[in-house]
Order: sequence, then structure tokens, then C-alpha cells
Amino acid sequence: MTATAHGGPGVEEPGATPGATAGGAAAPPDEDLVREFLEQVITDGAAAMAGLCTSIGDRLGLYAAMAGAGPLTSHQLADRTGLAERYLREWLAAQVAGQYVDHHRDDDTYELPAERAAVLADPDAPTYAAGLFTMLQALYATENELMDAFRTGEGVGWGDHGPALFEGTAKFFRPGYAASLVPEWLASVEGMTGRLEAGAKVADVGCGFGHSTLLMARAFPNSRFHGYDFHRPSVEAARGLAASQGMGDRVAFDVATAQDFPGGGYDLITFFDCLHDMSDPGAALRQAERALSEDGVCMLVEPNMSADVEENVHPVGRGLSAASVAVCLPAALAQQGPEALGNHAGEAAMRRIADAAGLHHWTLTAQSPVNRVYALAR
Repeated sequence: MTATAHGGPGVEEPGATPGATAGGAAAPPDEDLVREFLEQVITDGAAAMAGLCTSIGDRLGLYAAMAGAGPLTSHQLADRTGLAERYLREWLAAQVAGQYVDHHRDDDTYELPAERAAVLADPDAPTYAAGLFTMLQALYATENELMDAFRTGEGVGWGDHGPALFEGTAKFFRPGYAASLVPEWLASVEGMTGRLEAGAKVADVGCGFGHSTLLMARAFPNSRFHGYDFHRPSVEAARGLAASQGMGDRVAFDVATAQDFPGGGYDLITFFDCLHDMSDPGAALRQAERALSEDGVCMLVEPNMSADVEENVHPVGRGLSAASVAVCLPAALAQQGPEALGNHAGEAAMRRIADAAGLHHWTLTAQSPVNRVYALAR
């Protein structure tokens, strides 16, 4: 019986599978859409492959050597860096193909425009993003462990990854923190800048390499800062940075979890991009509530992601969602706690956990394309 007999052209039979023919076989794919999606996948694969070249360019200082130098031949770049010209020539060809570097055909020279140098060459620039590619080195190396986790439901701990993850994470987040933490995020919490200027006690929980802690300490010399992290190599790196920056008089770093960090009477407790990595975020916030001073504030910085997966269909959302698969969820599951959130649980879930922990006052104080900043209080 034809579709027309059941109600006209284009009307499917009740219960029919969309896209299926009347005989039940799947309709052939639209060849134009196949080609379009194939192009997308090839583009993504090429970007993933090119990421290795970007990481090498960052770690070997190639972008820094080209920044502000104008057009260079491959031999001139070799002279500036002390690296093998033949490899540099191949690397430059890949950079041109990816439109990271411009090629001048007349004299066979290569140039890194200032706008691209701001993203790739200067670790102190707020737009510097090369740390992302350092992280990838560690994440691809633990792909087999992640596959096992998919099969077993177990986790892959933060410390199970190679050092490139810890270094890359610190390198990736530092520029954004340097640009926003003091002038925007802390300033958005009512009265906090004044308290820190006068002299406050601060705990930075999940501090990693301590960049966030040290940025606050440099801006507010009258306050005292305590950075805590459960990952000893990161704490040791933070101590080294504090010593090299002459900040030992106002900053201390210690190994502790978010559920048992010591001390009390903190005027400010911060969690920078880490609460969602914990298997028991409720216990972490309960500990924070106990450790706050009477009028203390907990500042929570989390990825700007939605619990509605369709709202994350944009470049930042794509990257953060993938990071949740590779790092955030596995790290939380490895701790075997009651609630592994992933990085896109959304504001409502975080607010529910905070309220149950005794932090009933919740305010969104600032946001960027990457982060949302919340102030929590009793």
C-alpha cells in the first residue's frame, strides 16, 4: 500500500522509523550532506594533527623567535633558535598550510603577524592560548587508560597523567586569571577588594601550580594566602614559583584535599576551575563553610557551560565538553566519591550542592566566554 493511500505524499505510516522506506530499509544518505560532514571531519583531523606542530612551536620557542622579527627565511630562523634548518623548513610549511604563518613568495620568507603572536608567542598576554596544546601531549598518551575506564566505569586519576597535563593546565589558565582575577572577579564580589587591601586571610583550594594564589598575593600584600592541592608535584611547583617571585612572606602552599584542608577564619576561600573535578564537591563546600570566618565568602569559578548540551554547540563549549570526557569526569570517578559532575553540570546543580553545604546565598558576579564566577555565603 502506498503512502498516498494513507494520507497523501510525504505522510509516514504510524510507527514508521524516520528516514526509512516503505519496505523498512533505511533511506540512502544525502550525498551532499555526506561530503559536507566528511569535510568537517577531515578539517578536525587535520587540526588535531597540526596541534602537534603548534605544541612544538610553543615549547621550542619558535613563535617567540618569530614575534616582531618581520619576514625570516628558514635559515634565519635556524640562526635565531639554534635548531635544524631542515626541520624548521618543514614546520614552516605546516604553519603556512594552517594559516598561522604568512609566506612571502618573492623572497621565500615567513612572517608571524602581530595578531597571531599575541595568541601564540607571549605567555604574559591575556590572549595566549598555546598551553592548550601542551595538555594534549599528556591526554593522547593516556588514551588506552581512558578506553579501559569506559569499559569498567572506573576513573583515570589526575596524577595518572604525564607532567605535560599539569604544566599545560597551568599555562593555559594563567593568562585568563592574570587578566581577570583581580580587576574583574574579585572586584565583582561586594567589599572584597577593600578587605583584601586591609589584610585578609585567604585559602585557595585546588591551587595547582599556584598562579591564582600568587596573582592575588602580589595584588594584596597586606593579606596572607594559603594554597592547597592534593597533587604533591603541583604543590612543589607552586612553592618554587613563590620562592622565585619573593612571595614567601605572604604565601604558603601545602598538600591537602578540598575535604580536609586545615585552618579556619578565612575571609575568602576560592575554587578556581576545580570543584567539578572532585568526586565529593558537597564535602568540599561543607569544609569551606566550616572554615570561613563569620562573614567570609567562598568564590567559585567554574566553566561557562550549560547542563543543556545543545547550548554548548560553539568552539569553547566543544573544547570544554571534550576536556570533561578526557580529564574532568575520569578524575572525579577515580576518587570514588558520591557525585562525579563533569564540567557541564550547570549552575542549578552547583547551587543545589552549595545550599546543602550551608552556603545558602548564591550570586553570579561575573562571567566570560570561558568562566562563570559565583560568590557563596551562609
